Amino acid sequence: MISQWLDSVTSFFNPGQHLPKCNRDIILGCEKEVAEVENSGTDEQKSESIMRLSWALVHSTQLEDVQRGIAMLEASLSGTNSPSQKSEKLYLLSVGCYRSGEYSRSLQLVEKCLEIKPDWRQALYLEKTVIEQITKDGVIGVGISVTTVGLIAGGIITALASRKS
Repeated sequence: MISQWLDSVTSFFNPGQHLPKCNRDIILGCEKEVAEVENSGTDEQKSESIMRLSWALVHSTQLEDVQRGIAMLEASLSGTNSPSQKSEKLYLLSVGCYRSGEYSRSLQLVEKCLEIKPDWRQALYLEKTVIEQITKDGVIGVGISVTTVGLIAGGIITALASRKS
C-alpha cells in the first residue's frame, strides 16, 4: 500500500505526467492507518496519517472521495500555524478543487500556496495545469457561443428567405 502511494507521488515528478491519481486500495490503507494511530499514536503521527489520507482523497478518481478530502483539509486549515503545513494544505485543497471542476477556486488556492513557497515545483505545475484548463474551457465556451449565434442567425436568415418566396 505504501509503495503504491509512493509510486503515485514520485510519478508526479516525471515530465509530461499528469496529476497523480489514487485508487480505492490506497485510500483504504490510509484510513486504516488513521484508525490505528488514533488511539495509540502521537499527535505528530496522527497529523501525518491524516495528511496522507487527505492527499489520497483529493487525488482520488471518485468525486465523493475528493469532496471528503476537501472537507478534511478545510476543517484543519484554520488550526495550522506552520507556513510549510499551510502551503501543503492549500496545495492539496487546490488539487481537490481542480479534480472537482472548481478551477477558479483551485487557481486562487494554488496562488496563495505559491505566495508561501514561490519555487515549489508541484504547485507551479498545478498552477499551469489549472490555467490551461481555464483557457481550454474558455475556448470551448466561446466556440459554443459562436456556434449558437451562427445557428440562430442561420435560422433567422432561413425564415426571412422563406417569407420572401
